[in-house]
Formats: sequence, C-alpha cells, structure tokens
Amino acid sequence: MNKLLFFIALAAISTMTTCGNDDGTDPNPNTELPKLSISSVTSFEGDDVANFNFKVSASVVADKEIQVDFNTEEVTAGKGTDFVDANGTLTIAVGEREAFIEINIVTDTIKEADEEFKVVLSNPVNATLFSSEGLGTIRNDDTYVFVPDDGYITPESYTGYDLVWQDEFNGSGALDPSCWTHEIGNSGWGNNELQYYTEGTNNAFQSDGRLVIEAREENISGAPYSSARVITQDKCTFTHGRVDIRAILPEGQGIWPALWMLGNNFSTIGWPACGEIDIMELVGHQPGTVHGTAHWGPQGQSFSNNHGNSYTLENSEKFSEQFHVFSIIWEPGEITWYVDDEAYFTLDNGDVNGAYPFDMEFFFIFNIAVGGNWPGNPDATTEFPQRMYVDYIRVFQ
Repeated sequence: MNKLLFFIALAAISTMTTCGNDDGTDPNPNTELPKLSISSVTSFEGDDVANFNFKVSASVVADKEIQVDFNTEEVTAGKGTDFVDANGTLTIAVGEREAFIEINIVTDTIKEADEEFKVVLSNPVNATLFSSEGLGTIRNDDTYVFVPDDGYITPESYTGYDLVWQDEFNGSGALDPSCWTHEIGNSGWGNNELQYYTEGTNNAFQSDGRLVIEAREENISGAPYSSARVITQDKCTFTHGRVDIRAILPEGQGIWPALWMLGNNFSTIGWPACGEIDIMELVGHQPGTVHGTAHWGPQGQSFSNNHGNSYTLENSEKFSEQFHVFSIIWEPGEITWYVDDEAYFTLDNGDVNGAYPFDMEFFFIFNIAVGGNWPGNPDATTEFPQRMYVDYIRVFQ
C-alpha cells in the first residue's frame, strides 16, 4: 500500500474509535440533562408543629449528583408569622429521581383566611429547570376569633319572667345538636341568594363564648359564596315570652344577616301561612340600620303580607362596631321589637288581615345570606370574610 494512503486510513480508524475528548468532557454537547420539577403542597395548619414537604423530581434517574438552590417567598402568608423562611441547596443523589424540601409552618389557634407562599428553585447543577415554583397553601382549621366585649348587655333575669332556655355558646367547635340543625344548599332560598349553606363547622362554629357565622367568597357546589344557616326547628321551639339576642353584625354591599323565626308548622303548611317574625335583619350597605318585620298570609300564597319598622343608630354608628341586643316581647296577640331595650315597633292582631299565626310555636333561624332581591349582590367594595358574632340567645316566659 502507498505509505500516504496507509497513514490516511490509520488516521480515519483512530478518529472512529475515539470515545472521549482528551480533557474528559462529553464529546456530544447535545446530551439532554434531566429536567427538574417541584410540587405544590396544600395542607391544614393544625395546632401542633406542622411541616410542608415539597417534592423535587428529576425527569430521569440521576447518573450524576444533581444540586439545585431553593428559597421561600411570601404570597399572602408571612415569613415568621405563617411559615419559617428557608433557603439552601437540595441534592438528588446518583441513582435517585427525587428529594424533598421541608418547610416549617408556624401554627396558632386564630381563625383566619387560607394563606399561600412559594418555594422557588434556581441555579441547577447537572439538570435544567422545567417548573421552578411550588405553591404552599396553608388551610386554616382554627376556630378561635377574638371579639371585644364592648356594647350593650341585658340581664339574665327579669321580674315576672323565668329563663326557660338559653345558649351562651360557651363550647368549642360545633353547635349543640340537641337544639341546632344546619340547613344546607344553594337553592337561592326564595330570594335569588348566591351563597351555599354548609354543614359542620365550615361556616358556623363556637369560639371564645360566641357563635360565629362566617360568609366567605369561594366557589362551592356551583355557588360563588359560602355561609351558614342554623335552625332550632322541632328541637327548641317556643310560644310567647321575651327573647334577647346579643350580636355584632356584618356589613358590606350584598351582605344580609338575619336573626328570625318561623312557625314550627312550616313543614306542613308552608310559608307564609306559618308566620315569620324577623327579630333583626340588616342589609349590608346600610350598616347602621336594622329592620323588625312580621310576615303572614294564606296557605299557598307565593308572597307575604307584612308589617314592620326600622331602627337606626345615632351619629353614623354601625352595628358591626360593637354588641347590641335585639329583642322581642311576644305576648298573646301582640309583639314589640327592641334594640338595646328601646322599643321601635309593635304589631298586634288588629294589624293582621286574615288568620293571625303568631300565637303558635316558633323556631329560631340565624344566618348570613349573600346577595338576593333585597340587598343586591356584592360588588368590588364588599370585603370577605364577613362574620356575625352571637354572644347569647335567651328566652324568658
């Protein structure tokens, strides 16, 4: 063979059999690095030490040690108050595909909104970033709400009356099931309301000696808001006497709290024939005015006959600022409405055309409606959550 041709052939063979560069780097610069992703975590805050574990995953098993930096960032949760600020470097060992970043959650017993923070990845080694942010959602499962005790208060006894029933709401969590039942659903409740009424302690719970009913802006079972409606039907029912309810009321466009009563025969004869006694209603765009009203009418009628009046606080004060006591003195053939022991409306059987339904047994209903024919719907000015605090209900006969 010609010597020149021999050396050319030898050089070609040498080139074809080379497995790497002299400096030890990969001769194929297009080798794809593993892609890193970080999970999001949603969990309850709890009362004891809680940790959120964010999983960082590689797209393939690592054949080289992978490292990536991480740090936490606030969204609505605060560093130090809701979670412990953290930063560092995470390692995924050779032969592994995942590792975890542990973030400590700061627990408490205060009822507050769900809150969020982020864990952010950066500066990967032997990998690239596919998703670099994991969202941590701290679900609040506490029921403690601090409420100042300022405002009007009424006594636990009156001359000529006996205290026959009371609920001071001194428990924790759920209401006493021997008297209270949750009504559930989003039927519009005859008024084109927008809320879904939930069960359990989701939107109604006892805290610090109060019943708290909470309306929230959240999508639930097709409704844009959640709230609660609790009743004493067939459990704690009454005819006549004095009723005192001490409460702080919510406010805002589209917010509609009520403390009211229906005849206990509602399930058999329907509304308005059963009668309705609205001890207190408020439409949230008028936070300084409450209404007391009676409703009645023949069985099968789709609307009610009604009579009522309103009470407005002086000096632009609002019922959301402190406790007030909403009362009725309910005698045979006559009902008088009070705010802080000041009478502002009386109805008697001469005011009622047709059958007078108010001398029968009635049950209580406490609720916050959101939206509806009377208050209108929430708008950009409405803040959530909105809460009604009931300190006590007492019935004297």
